[in-house]
Parts: sequence; C-alpha cells; structure tokens
Amino acid sequence: MLKSLHVKGLAGVEGAVFRALPPDVALGDALLRRQSVLDQARQAMAALSEEYRAQARRRNADHLVEVIVGRAALRERLRDVQNAARDQILWFCKANPLAMAGTENTEESAALARGVQYLAVYERALLEAPGELASISDSIRAGEEARTLPMLPVRLAIVDRATAICPLVPDDDRGLVEPTAALIRRSELLDALLALFESHWERATPIRVDEQIDPVTGELAGPGDSADRLLLSLLVAGLPDKAIGSQLKVSSRTVQRRLDRLMLLAGVDTRTALAYQAARRDWI
Repeated sequence: MLKSLHVKGLAGVEGAVFRALPPDVALGDALLRRQSVLDQARQAMAALSEEYRAQARRRNADHLVEVIVGRAALRERLRDVQNAARDQILWFCKANPLAMAGTENTEESAALARGVQYLAVYERALLEAPGELASISDSIRAGEEARTLPMLPVRLAIVDRATAICPLVPDDDRGLVEPTAALIRRSELLDALLALFESHWERATPIRVDEQIDPVTGELAGPGDSADRLLLSLLVAGLPDKAIGSQLKVSSRTVQRRLDRLMLLAGVDTRTALAYQAARRDWI
C-alpha cells in the first residue's frame, strides 16, 4: 500500500521510511494535468460545434436565409431590425418605396438617438418625390450620413454588418404579387452585399443641408446658408433646375440666381466647374 501511494505521488520515501507529502505538492501536478486535458477537450468541443453549425448552414438554407412575404411582414421586420441595431445601419433607398416610405420610418430617429450610425444612399428620383427630401433633411440633421446616386441596383438594408434584408423579385417583375424579401445572416452572400454597398457609397454624392463654420476664422467656409448647400448637393446629384426649385420651394429663376452667386463665390463661370469646386472645397 505504501509503495502504491509513492507511485501515485502521494508519499515520499527515504530509505525504508515513508512520509506523507503536503496536499498541494501531492495533488497539484495531478490537478494541472487534469486541467490541461479539460482545456483541450473544451477546444475540441468548440471546434466541433463550429463545424457543425457551418455544415448545418450548408445543409439547411433556413440557417442562412429567411424568406419574408408581404408588405406588412416586411415592414415589421424592418422595424424589428432597426430596433435591435447596436452599431450601424446601411441603406439603399430606391424610388417608389416597397414597404416603408422614409416619412414612415419612425424607428430611425430612436436608433440615431441611442448612437446607431446610419449611412444611406438615395436614388436620385426619390429626392424629387413629394415630402421625401424634407424627411431626408430632418434625418441628416439628426445624424444620418446621406448620399445620392442616379440609380441603385437593389433595395437593401444591412444591420450591424450581420444581417441584411433584400427584396428577391425585381420591381418590373413584381406586378400585383406581394413583395418577397430575404433576410440574410452572416455568410459569403452577406459579404458580397456589404461590398456592393461600400462600392456605391464611395461613388455617391453627399447630401448636405447645414452650414459649415471655419474653425479658425469662425466664418462660413462656403455657401451662405443651408439652402445653398442643399442646392449644391442637388445640382451635383444631377437634378434639373425645375426639380431643385420644387424641392426648395422657389422658382427656377431663383435657382439660377443662386447658382450664379455660388459660381461667383467659387470664381468659376460654368456649372460643371462649380460642381468641381464645391467638391474640392468640401462645400458638399
């Protein structure tokens, strides 16, 4: 029995005399060995679990894509993902909203108030729709970063770079059928949608509605008021004078006079040069 205790490291021996060893010495090494085995088992279990989840996503599309059918269901899901957002929401906003107009999106103001970043790219035609530009301007003042492009490829919302919602049926083919959209979770498909958004965001024209103050002089760094800054944004976006005047609630002649004054301020004599100078001087 004494020899057995010695073999197990629980007793020491000097000659023919056996002595019990302190518990921390006798059991410490054994516990460390057991702990190492447990750590290795946990790592193996974590690797197996991740492999299982990856295989499950491949075997069952429900783990990757959820199909949403109908305007009401799509509207509710858009509200839910905004309410759950923690960091960032990315939008592609095409003309003729599918399920929710900008003026109906009350969740955005609440998300902005709790610190969620909104990056939105608006299709040019949407800026001409009644009430939309005013709603967009309010969102920009609340903290949204907005840009515009002549055309967008799809409608798209991406939340926290982890979940995306994208319609499945093109507008031209939808007809009288209820809209169908996909909710897409982390995957190669989501990575592709993120890359699509980022490429269009880089090419889009910023929409500015507020003044910029020179931090050194304390004076305006560009156009004289927020209406002029918005006018420049709409000009660079490609809207005609009539559409710009309609959004600013002024006549086309007033739009021309303001543009003439801005060209004088920029030291140029063409609208193309004005657009270039506005971008170079960070007026938009």
